[in-house]
Amino acid sequence: MTEFIHMGGYAAFVWPAYGLTVLVIAGLVWQSIADYRAQTALARKLEELSGGRVRRAASSERDGEAQ
Repeated sequence: MTEFIHMGGYAAFVWPAYGLTVLVIAGLVWQSIADYRAQTALARKLEELSGGRVRRAASSERDGEAQ
């Protein structure tokens, strides 16, 4: 176990690299969640301003018109 932790003498380079990788991935996850929430709020606001959600006709109605 000690040999694994010392990484064959390269622990001073390996462990900070692992730490930096974890920090970058955590930052990307946080940024993605924050952006998702902002985009969802913006979509909700735009739907309210436009008078509600625009819905398409049901597929059965479209099929009947196409034939």
